[in-house]
Amino acid sequence: MALLAERFFAQGYAEARDKFVAAARAAGASVESHAHPLTGRDGEALAMDVARLGAADAQAVLIISSACHGVEGFCGSGVQNALLADDAFVAAAQASGVALLLVHALNPYGFSWWRRVTNENVDLNRNWHDFSAPLPHNAAYDAIAPLLLPAHWPPNADNEAALAAYAAQHGERGLQAAVTSGQYAHPQGLFYGGAAPTWSRLTLQQVLHTHGSRCARLGWIDLHTGLGPNGHGERIFACRDDAAALHRTRAWWGSDVTSTYDGSSTSAVLSGLMWMGAYEHCAQAEYTGIAMEYGTVPVPEVIEALRAEQWLQLHPEAPSAQCQAIKQRFRDVFYTDTPAWKQQIVEQGLQVAREGMAGLAGAG
Repeated sequence: MALLAERFFAQGYAEARDKFVAAARAAGASVESHAHPLTGRDGEALAMDVARLGAADAQAVLIISSACHGVEGFCGSGVQNALLADDAFVAAAQASGVALLLVHALNPYGFSWWRRVTNENVDLNRNWHDFSAPLPHNAAYDAIAPLLLPAHWPPNADNEAALAAYAAQHGERGLQAAVTSGQYAHPQGLFYGGAAPTWSRLTLQQVLHTHGSRCARLGWIDLHTGLGPNGHGERIFACRDDAAALHRTRAWWGSDVTSTYDGSSTSAVLSGLMWMGAYEHCAQAEYTGIAMEYGTVPVPEVIEALRAEQWLQLHPEAPSAQCQAIKQRFRDVFYTDTPAWKQQIVEQGLQVAREGMAGLAGAG
């Protein structure tokens, strides 16, 4: 059974893209490609590819997107390919009148180069701000910024002790929030939200306007990895802090949908979230969305891998062996490359996609 899911996944961005485009065309979807200005780590072309199944004037649209955080696309792309290959799912969508919009590689640069951020070193899921207005200030990140990216890697004992002391004072959740919630003062730091809209944001805005500005109801499942128990898909509420939207989300996807607003999610409260674009560019639609967050390794290991990979970007002189070890660990932290994990991922991905489609159809 596990081998059934294995074939939907890839070992590199170019392979993943080829599989996605082939699967989309085999399913009868229209495909549009938005070329990225840079090339990939193997010299390949990069693009945000968009596959649509369903009428242009469909009143309900379900978006399923991957690789907001580049390297997490290894997982998300596999789920998208599995959905396109599921004849029963595609047929059910067509019968329901719900249009499917699969956006592959929101951040193709990060996917190809095994980075979480864009080519601008920006976390796309912290980049959704009005940059003409004052930006959030993350004082907690400021306090530990020098500790997160020390001069040498691995960190020395004093560095680790200082971070441990911070965690002891503020709790592991406090440390997670300080590091991950988003910051706008350290352009070479972690979870940087940027000083302007990135290429990925501008391109996605165009996609949302083209495909989501006429529907009455919009659903969105954004695929992520890196938080929670290995193989478990946490359904995280991805709307404004609105009781009606939360009720609707839990009616579609179950009472175990978590929320950062009430502290039930493994995620900290974040700023500049990507799905805010749904309210801006699809304002006429009733919007309902989740982030599907698949677990890999414990959060402290994820943060350590993020620190190491960012340190590496600041130290291109690092020995080749160290570079390779850091990058491989980074990918492994966001992609459990085993048949069993992939099978869990696909099964849960199909389930939430069916539930989202049913929710949209039932709201009509």
